[in-house]
Amino acid sequence: MIDRERINVVWLKRDLRLVDNEAIANALRSKRRTLLLYVFEPILLNNDHYSERHFNFIKESISDINSKLTTYNSKVLSVTCDIQSAFNLIQEFYRVNTIYSHVETGLLVTYNRDKEFTRYCRNNLIEWKESKNNGVERGLVNRDNWFENWEAYMHQDLEVFQPKAGQLLNTEEILTLEKVLTVTDLDTPLTTKFQKGGSATAWKYANSFFESRYSDYMFNISKPEASRTSCSRLSPYIAWGNISIRQVFQKGQELKTKTKDKQHIGAFLCRLRWQAHFIQKFEMEHTMENSSVNKGYYKLKKSISEKYQTVWKQGQTGFPLVDASMRCLIETGYINFRMRAMLVSFFTHILWQPWQAATTHLSQQFLDFEPGIHFPQLQMQAGETGINNLRIYNPTVNSLKHDADAVFIRKWVPELADLQTPFVHEPYLMTDMEQTFYNFKLGEHYPYPIVDIKVNRKRASDILWNMKKDPEVLSESFRILKRHTISDRNRMLRNE
Repeated sequence: MIDRERINVVWLKRDLRLVDNEAIANALRSKRRTLLLYVFEPILLNNDHYSERHFNFIKESISDINSKLTTYNSKVLSVTCDIQSAFNLIQEFYRVNTIYSHVETGLLVTYNRDKEFTRYCRNNLIEWKESKNNGVERGLVNRDNWFENWEAYMHQDLEVFQPKAGQLLNTEEILTLEKVLTVTDLDTPLTTKFQKGGSATAWKYANSFFESRYSDYMFNISKPEASRTSCSRLSPYIAWGNISIRQVFQKGQELKTKTKDKQHIGAFLCRLRWQAHFIQKFEMEHTMENSSVNKGYYKLKKSISEKYQTVWKQGQTGFPLVDASMRCLIETGYINFRMRAMLVSFFTHILWQPWQAATTHLSQQFLDFEPGIHFPQLQMQAGETGINNLRIYNPTVNSLKHDADAVFIRKWVPELADLQTPFVHEPYLMTDMEQTFYNFKLGEHYPYPIVDIKVNRKRASDILWNMKKDPEVLSESFRILKRHTISDRNRMLRNE
């Protein structure tokens, strides 16, 4: 029997970076030779929550890692197959001693995959060591001391990337493995309106934000156009792990000790805390992917309208800010938080459609799709948690307040660009004479509103406010608060 070399494998997932990557650091500390592996799994390639923009971002992230690994004569083994097949083929050449990865707060399919992979490792005498990801903890039953533990984690020293000579499998050895595996082509389109993946690009965004862009953060955070530059735009890099929350947090804390604009950077740091809070919530309530976290809302019934859903997905609802936000999201992969909330609110309240029917379309468009943020936010904006304030966004009010000059709407709904600003916000108020004057016809150049917003808003408000009094909703609300309330919640809300 051939005595195969024992190696470590780092299974990269949503941690596509070399610095402050605990899985990589732990593997290198063991002193065994190490292989870095990324597997494009069919269960995700074929999953309705993902789209090509995500996989291109991942490929760009791996290419960025590979550019740094040339110094060490190594690269990431990037293959397309299921995870067990990948390890079966690797073990024809090496004995995998230990697998290192981060705990993934992902979809139900990845959670079930991990349970199966645990059995695979046990059957093959492989040790699998999982590291905490961005301070999110698995196995919690409540939030006692969670915030304090998260804060302590954020202040720990960053993990460095310092492999010893020859500690990483070299390029020639990886090429040998590639001969028996289906290698993934990492080429991506050169020209795109999406943010490019990779740690190098992540730090370009981070540095420009911390150097100057943050100074208007709070002023513009709700504005659909201005927020595109005054917000950090780090969300896809955090979602796919090009940069760790700890790196961003420490950079922000350092700036806060020096800047006069403490309120802006403080508000940004506060949102990093809330980001972790929502992912932790999803980690502890995995059923949120398909069902309302508050079981009292299981009795809420909504009629499916393919027509409503189609025009919403296409940005053809007849409500300019809704349509502009959807079109912008489809084309660039990004809109700010308020516009995301408005899209969900409009879908679930004004169109009265179930939030589950919006989940895959939105996840496919969000370049920063993060399951732990996606599902809790969908339910919160849909008003189905029982513990959050009910918010039914009025797109016209938001349009007038946050895009007063209609810059954003004109950009993404160009058929309205030549109208006077009041009509850009509310084209349905135009008289026949005004339409003739502008050579513009409602129903032809731009659709009439798909619904009566006042009537539908009142219906949604009446039903959902009454449901908050339902005994089962109240009972579930108490359970949710007991399980997820943070002891130092007030500190999270402060910009410390």
